[in-house]
Amino acid sequence: MFAVIKANGKQYRVAAADEITIDRLDAEVGSVFTFPVLMLGGATIAIGAPHVDGATVTGEVVEQTRGDKVIAFKKRRRQNSRRKRGFRADLTVVRITEISGLGETVKAEPKFQRAPAPEAAADA
Repeated sequence: MFAVIKANGKQYRVAAADEITIDRLDAEVGSVFTFPVLMLGGATIAIGAPHVDGATVTGEVVEQTRGDKVIAFKKRRRQNSRRKRGFRADLTVVRITEISGLGETVKAEPKFQRAPAPEAAADA
């Protein structure tokens, strides 16, 4: 099952357990966020006008980060004219935890956490 969600004016195709990087959300790390659903796909397909009624996509904020630096450099030859500007976007990494709608619910498996390594036997 997949869904098309809307976040900050952009659309993203997501499935359960996906991690997506979107423009910054005003949310703290670990908080749960619900997105409006524009389309659901799976056994049956539902297209909203503009949103699918009763459908929800829930995500957990994993990290607040910044994107790569983008350099805009303009030069006009033989004019001794140059302009250099840089930009770094503020981004949010969101892990999709649940997609529900049309009588179906798909939950992501809990994130795998490696157990600490057992200590070496002292008497060996």
